[in-house]
Amino acid sequence: MASNKKPRIKYAALRRFLAVVLITLLGVFLLIFLLRTNSISSFVDGAQDEEVDEGYKSNDNYSHYRQILNLPKQNKLSIRLDKLNQMPPRNIDLYPNLAKDHITIVLYVHNRPQYLQVVVQSLSQVVGISETLLIVSHDGYFEEMNKIVEGIEFCQVKQIFAPYSPHVFPNSFPGVSPTDCKDKDDPRKKHCEGNPDQYGNHRSPKIVSLKHHWWWMMNTVWDGLEETRGHSGHILFIEEDHFIFPNAYRSLRLLTALKPKKCPDCYAVNLAPCDVNSKGEGWENLIAERMGNVGYAFNRTVWRKIHRKATEFCSFDEYNWDITMWATVFPSFGRPVYTLRGPRTNAVHFGKCGLHQGQGERGACIDNGSVKIDVEEIDKVVNIKPEWGVHVYKKQAGYQAGFKGWGGWGDKRDRELCLNFAYMYHLRDYPSPSATS
Repeated sequence: MASNKKPRIKYAALRRFLAVVLITLLGVFLLIFLLRTNSISSFVDGAQDEEVDEGYKSNDNYSHYRQILNLPKQNKLSIRLDKLNQMPPRNIDLYPNLAKDHITIVLYVHNRPQYLQVVVQSLSQVVGISETLLIVSHDGYFEEMNKIVEGIEFCQVKQIFAPYSPHVFPNSFPGVSPTDCKDKDDPRKKHCEGNPDQYGNHRSPKIVSLKHHWWWMMNTVWDGLEETRGHSGHILFIEEDHFIFPNAYRSLRLLTALKPKKCPDCYAVNLAPCDVNSKGEGWENLIAERMGNVGYAFNRTVWRKIHRKATEFCSFDEYNWDITMWATVFPSFGRPVYTLRGPRTNAVHFGKCGLHQGQGERGACIDNGSVKIDVEEIDKVVNIKPEWGVHVYKKQAGYQAGFKGWGGWGDKRDRELCLNFAYMYHLRDYPSPSATS
């Protein structure tokens, strides 16, 4: 009897242990399920614009560098958006595996829901979209925009929100502060805060957010997100007023494969001509020209070159990210920066309003509340042939080195915040205060 008792005791203990493990695993799976099914809107709901108590301990990616970098004090909404950025992509259950050589797509948006509906609908018709990851980067939090993205079911989708967007800070920098100078105020007479741009104008948060969002997004996508910081291939960037043709993704895959051989000096590939009004030449040639801002894609090697020019990017008195790149960053590379594209556009810019003009009254940015773009049969299949040669536009049109900028970016606080975005994932490279003064 004694010899059988000990094995029974061990067996009972093992059963209890396995039961505890099983209950723990079920609890973990239930928690993950609740986090996945809990909408972003309910997570954000109730966030106030008040500043966080000094004793608040943020448990996110920003907590380890906020003490080193001179970042603005966060409010509750900003911190909640930070946490949302750590959530895994949705629709993993529908699309569990990304294609081995997929090209991640990043769609950056502000607050034009009518536009976003059009873009999302166009993306749903793109051949191959289900094999990749779509990242939607929001400048601010807007419920209608969020709902549209939450309704996407055609691929894996991840949302990120710029936690230091001026649209998240209504009463303090980087938003509007009560002590800020306005227009052409004289700081000495008005006793206000701020540095004017080269034309004597003080900062406008709605304007500077254009450049802040793009730069924060680039640094976060390439170096901050778990899903993409190890991605070595190309990443495609599009905006909320870019209609994407059904053949765009397959054409993009072919262009990136052809680029090393057809145009080894090209830094990127493009879905559309740099002239947003052009539909392409229709030739039987690939085209190499200045990088456009509609549907552009490049790899980590190019991002590293761009990132090393953070000081040039952040100090140039120009509120547009693309003009900043054309007028000061690209010229600093030492040779022309070309992009490779097909002779027929794979994407169309349809916006009638600028990125941060908002939705306006009665959807004035879109005719009759909708947009009509003709998609022909040739736009549904890859219309690029590998045997084609390359026509190079050697005379680069548009903004060049020497252009002094349109201004809007003269405030020292904006320049410092911009540099902080560059170093938030590279603390080892963060210069000493004396080096930046």
